[in-house]
Amino acid sequence: MQSTAAVDSSEFRELLGRLSEKARVDYYNPYTKFDWPETIPADAWWMSPELLSMYGTEFMDELAPTRLHALSRWESINFYSLNVHGIRELLIEVTRRIHSPGFEIPSDFFHHFIGEENEHMWFFATFCRKYGSKVYPEKTFKFSAAQEPALENFLVFARILIFEQIVDYYNVYMATDGRLHPIIQHINRLHHQDESRHIAFGARLVQLLWNQLLDAGLDAERRRSTSDYLNRYITASIESFYNPSVYKDSAISGGFALRQRLLRHPARQQTHARVLRKTTDFFARIGVFEATA
Repeated sequence: MQSTAAVDSSEFRELLGRLSEKARVDYYNPYTKFDWPETIPADAWWMSPELLSMYGTEFMDELAPTRLHALSRWESINFYSLNVHGIRELLIEVTRRIHSPGFEIPSDFFHHFIGEENEHMWFFATFCRKYGSKVYPEKTFKFSAAQEPALENFLVFARILIFEQIVDYYNVYMATDGRLHPIIQHINRLHHQDESRHIAFGARLVQLLWNQLLDAGLDAERRRSTSDYLNRYITASIESFYNPSVYKDSAISGGFALRQRLLRHPARQQTHARVLRKTTDFFARIGVFEATA
């Protein structure tokens, strides 16, 4: 990887110190932490109904309770599958950069990050295989790499931050939802505990990398293309929650057509805005997105 200016500031070093200490204090062994039940009842919620891809639409109103519970089961498996694939990607990208030029300062924290994310991937995959007998396949999105190493570094960590913020919205909601099985609440609560550190780190790192690009003279055309790129990534991330295979497994017909209708539904558009509010506000605040976007 080509050299780039070191990501550094006294405030950033202090943040890394606090987050690293908290990671040590909060550490748990995931392989002994969970008391995995043999089964989760089929006639129960596996995901908060307010988080289902049909919520707020007439399509959900038409489903019988048994079908709603089935939908919540498979959307739960899809959610954790998305985590497995997203974590795998971020592990590859962070590992490529650990102890490389420009990342000398955050590399010690990267070790905490990599270790925790690897463990997250394990318990999400365990849930999928144990209670769904599969991990849904990854839907591949092709996003061409930037030609400039500094810009590519920014885009990598911006994607990671977007992914983590979207997932954390779901984690926070399900962590305290008493309608869900305790193992589901537990997984989401522990993941949020770790992700709160990762998001704090990621937001500061992304802002520093963006400031470096601006200081280096990022022109208006590249700023527009960067904004467009991240908006496409956000759109693809949200659309991954609408999986036709989930509808098929839930015995709901017409999955592909249903997916398109749901994505265009005004109620779902409002939900997307709510899920993405922290993300869009952050990128607007640091100047990546227009404030009115």
